[in-house]
Amino acid sequence: MKKFLLFFLAIPFYASAQVNADSIFIKKIADEILVNGKAYDLLHQLTKNIGGRLAGSPQFAKAVQWGKTSLQLMGADTVYLQECLVPHWVRGGKDKVEIVATGNRKTNIPLDALALGNSMGSGGKTITAQVIAVSNFAELEKRKDEIKGKIVYYNYAFNPTYITPSKAYGETGTYRRNGPSRAAKYGAVAVLIRSLTEATDNNPHTGAMAYNDSFPKIPAAALGSMDADKIWKLAQASNLTISLSTNGHFLPDTIGHNVIAELRGTEFPDEYITVGGHLDSWDVNEGAHDDGAGVVHTIEVMRALKALGYHPKHSIRFVLFANEENGLRGGEKYAAVAKAKNEKHIFALESDEGGFTPRGFGFTMNTTQLQKVQTWLPLLKPYGTADLSNGGGGADIGPLGTNLKTPLAGLAPDNQRYFDIHHARSDVFEAVNKRELLLGAVNMAGLIYLIDKYGL
Repeated sequence: MKKFLLFFLAIPFYASAQVNADSIFIKKIADEILVNGKAYDLLHQLTKNIGGRLAGSPQFAKAVQWGKTSLQLMGADTVYLQECLVPHWVRGGKDKVEIVATGNRKTNIPLDALALGNSMGSGGKTITAQVIAVSNFAELEKRKDEIKGKIVYYNYAFNPTYITPSKAYGETGTYRRNGPSRAAKYGAVAVLIRSLTEATDNNPHTGAMAYNDSFPKIPAAALGSMDADKIWKLAQASNLTISLSTNGHFLPDTIGHNVIAELRGTEFPDEYITVGGHLDSWDVNEGAHDDGAGVVHTIEVMRALKALGYHPKHSIRFVLFANEENGLRGGEKYAAVAKAKNEKHIFALESDEGGFTPRGFGFTMNTTQLQKVQTWLPLLKPYGTADLSNGGGGADIGPLGTNLKTPLAGLAPDNQRYFDIHHARSDVFEAVNKRELLLGAVNMAGLIYLIDKYGL
């Protein structure tokens, strides 16, 4: 009886010792990254030496080799490339949009605009037409008989009452993705949208759209916020005529690569944890927050664990994904290969919401798993994690969840400023704060350590 009593009395002390050991190791991770972290330097290399790296471009191919070399230099056990076909859309020249008449008065007012990714250009011609300005799809339907031969402008803006801007981004995104084809259905010759942002500057934001093959593939472009306000007001006051010329087009699909590094597991080498971000960016910026930050977070987590002499129980893969922005071919390829090989993937984590101050993680997993993860909050809280909640992941790891039922998570930084620069020319290295970037890697590494040690 005394032995049983001593056993049960020892349980709290054992649990306390485990928590203390975890706290000590995560503090070592934090110290290593905050003192010796390479993420900021790597981000400078990626953004300034390579810059914009749209899938299929020479810059993306250069980024692949940079990623492979960087992971090797940071101590990965193995590094290899995983080939996949990627779309090859090119902007093809300068996008030009201008107001040429208001009412009966001719004018020449340039507007700051960017063709939407995957859009087809105006075929070497300038399209000149009257503007039909609508607030939303419902108004488009009401005015469908007025659309033929016109340029449709969607003035659907972010809802400022949402505390989380990503919710507003999700709502407005349908106008970028589907707006051109919905207008083409009624005979529109081109589409303009309000950029998906609340930014107070006039930088236009690009991003991917998709055509419905049942309707003509008309040109589509996004306007900067100030110019969006301008044409909305002018269109309400009188007839407004705009000219537009863009040059976007597709070249044949070409070869791209996921860059994959591994730390081999000591106990469960055939069970995988994935950490990743996407290596491609849009062509109009340096892709610093989207998703250079996620790329260097991924490399830094690997570097720090290796530097501390950590030997994971499970094999950990660090993946720089190809083609998230306009095709998702890299994420789909990674999951397809994993499924074909019958691999067991126990968890996947993505960083694709910028390099801002970390606030927590969002998870897509079952309730029991989430409850287990939430017991770790006190261990991560000192480094900025305040929320471990349901709902999260990432576009590139999404196919793992769909095809292999892998539990997923996404780093959730403070995103109040993220959509100010998202897909805009202002997404440059100078917009990233070093300490905030490093803290993101600290929290990611801490979570990966706990997942690896205790599983789900």
